[in-house]
Amino acid sequence: MARRRDLVDQQQRLSAATWSVLAERGLPGLTLRAVAERAGCTTGMVLHTFADKQALLVHARELLHRRTGQRADAAQAAADTPRAALRAVLWQAASPTEEKREEARVWLGFLAAALADPILADLHRSYNRRFVDRVAALVAAVCPDRPSADCRATATSLVALVEGLNALAAVDPATYSDQAQRAAIDAALAQL
Repeated sequence: MARRRDLVDQQQRLSAATWSVLAERGLPGLTLRAVAERAGCTTGMVLHTFADKQALLVHARELLHRRTGQRADAAQAAADTPRAALRAVLWQAASPTEEKREEARVWLGFLAAALADPILADLHRSYNRRFVDRVAALVAAVCPDRPSADCRATATSLVALVEGLNALAAVDPATYSDQAQRAAIDAALAQL
């Protein structure tokens, strides 16, 4: 039993190191050696835990998805109206703080890696579609008379807005500040 816990802990530690390296150095700086240095272990330990760099990236991406999904669940559950839930889910996905901008840089690193890796691309599409599905259901709750195809199109636009804000805020937080992101999301929601 202890071995399983040690493996899970090691995987989580290496995934956190992967996120840190991606946020700081981007995809070009993401090497097994850089991850090992950040985690305070050897590259041998990384390869003992994960078969290769792709396996490390897949695990780190899955953990990131779970973390963001849990935040969306909590934001949605805490809201008292469908409109408040939609706003809360979109806002928690934005990147108004340095910690969230770092997460956005990690997400961008995974997206860049997905361009050349079919497994990561499949993961990215799957996770993005789940987010669009969540937002579409919330849009439908806010606008119950709207056709489902319109709810889906609106959700796609809202997700694109938030992800675009994340990408831009990751490199230009002065222009895409907390206030600017909030105003953009609120303006989009006002159109509902």
